[in-house]
Amino acid sequence: MPRRPQPSRITVGEVEAVALPVAEYEQLLASRRQMGGQSARIRALSDRLRRTEQVLDDLEGLIAATGDEAAGLRRAVAELLRRHRGTSS
Repeated sequence: MPRRPQPSRITVGEVEAVALPVAEYEQLLASRRQMGGQSARIRALSDRLRRTEQVLDDLEGLIAATGDEAAGLRRAVAELLRRHRGTSS
C-alpha cells in the first residue's frame, strides 16, 4: 500500500504552516468544492425525508381515525397526498 505524501512543514514567523505543490493545492480546493456540493444535496435529501416522514405520519393518523369507512379513508388519503405533493418541490 503506497504511503500518503507528507506535506512539507515550514515556519513563517512563529506560525507553523504546510507547504503544498500547486497541483496538490488545486486538488485540495477541488475536493472542498465537491464536498460543498455533496453537503447541499444531503440537506435537500434530508428535507425531503422529513416531508416524507410527515406524510407517512399523517397517513397513519388518518387510517387510525377513519376505522372501517373505506370511502372516507380513500378521500382523506387522496386529499392528503394532493396537499403534500403541492409542497414537495
